[in-house]
Amino acid sequence: MFLRRASKTDPLPVTMSGVRMGERLLQIGIDDRTLPGAIAAKVGLSGTVVMAVKDEREAVLARQAASDAGVLADVQVGRLPSVDAPDDAFDLAVIHSMRGLLAGWGEPERLALIRECRRVLRPGGRIMVVESGPREGLTAWLRPHRENESYVAAGGSVAALEAGGFRPVRLLAERDGYRFVEGLRTGE
Repeated sequence: MFLRRASKTDPLPVTMSGVRMGERLLQIGIDDRTLPGAIAAKVGLSGTVVMAVKDEREAVLARQAASDAGVLADVQVGRLPSVDAPDDAFDLAVIHSMRGLLAGWGEPERLALIRECRRVLRPGGRIMVVESGPREGLTAWLRPHRENESYVAAGGSVAALEAGGFRPVRLLAERDGYRFVEGLRTGE
């Protein structure tokens, strides 16, 4: 698979998410101020954006990201692993896990979140996990990549998405310190 180099205006995670104009997007967690807004901006005025975060600190970052990107977003605070949305409400769910959101939770909470994502995605909808991956060059030496060993031994995000009912699930890429895992919600 050929991966084009991301530009400053289209960072690699935005490119890899594959989000399109008019889609209904659910973003879970927030690792930085810029990425969620950049992904949300891709849906345009005809799309819908919901950002579900665990606490008010993350909510402030989510609101700022949406404001900086010039998008309207419904920010839900403190409901995780639940999402306040009807069944089949979204086309794409993106879990921001660069700081270990999935790996840091116990298996019951992680599975509850993934099943909740499956519930709110339409049939044929996709889930994307953006997490920390191996680093290269000087960055690898200065800030080595550390993973939750028990999470990795259990199959990591691929196994977690499969356990939550997504099929097929695949590792899309590991590049520039990111790991991208995608799953599809197929018919019942």
